[in-house]
Amino acid sequence: MKKRLLSILILGLTAVIIFTGCSFGGENSTETPTETAVEQQTEAPTEPEEPAPPEYIIEDVEVIPQKDLKAGCETYACTMLLKILGFDLNADNYVEVQWPYWDENGNMYAADMYSASVGSPYSGWGVYAPAMARFMNHYLSDQKSKLKATSYENIPLDELCRKYVCKGIPVMIWATTAMLEPFVKDTWTVNYVDENAKTKIGDSFSWWEHEHCLVLIGYDEEDYYFADSFSETVSVFEKELCQTRYEQMFSQCIVVQ
Repeated sequence: MKKRLLSILILGLTAVIIFTGCSFGGENSTETPTETAVEQQTEAPTEPEEPAPPEYIIEDVEVIPQKDLKAGCETYACTMLLKILGFDLNADNYVEVQWPYWDENGNMYAADMYSASVGSPYSGWGVYAPAMARFMNHYLSDQKSKLKATSYENIPLDELCRKYVCKGIPVMIWATTAMLEPFVKDTWTVNYVDENAKTKIGDSFSWWEHEHCLVLIGYDEEDYYFADSFSETVSVFEKELCQTRYEQMFSQCIVVQ
């Protein structure tokens, strides 16, 4: 009887030890996969992009000659882009101007061009993508449109073509007139900034001669195609040259979608 009772106790103790050991081992083995699974779920699955066609052009684009608004290439580009999307507008009515001034010593004071237009489209220096996108959104809001203008930086032209142009979405880009080499023409002291500014009040800001805004509407294996208010037609320029000029003008663009 004692031997039988001892056997039962030994078997019971062994079962407890085995059960306890499995319990600890089970916790360790389930924690790690659970944590790994959670980490994987926090990252959205990436879908492979469809390859872009080797060439594409947005058809029937109205190119508006840059005549009355001598300094308004951004306004013309904005108007051409929005016309492609079905709007009819006079974009210069939406451009918010910050006029420059000169002190008694001839020193110029003006806005950071990322924040406002320096001078008007009729007589001025220009405006960069963030401020221009804001003007465009004022217009789109007035039209009760759900579309939105968004400014971007540092997206290569070939990626803009792959993401937008080959899907029929035109892109405003900053480059140069006839893809000429830009150079600093005027420099002023900044007296106006907003949240998009690249400078602070009192900093220097330079304007580059030949700065120009165009609408990227197509490409092929060698060239990019632009609705170009300066040339008054669809301009075609070699890809590498366009990318260089685009980068020299700070790789800025606007997409409306």
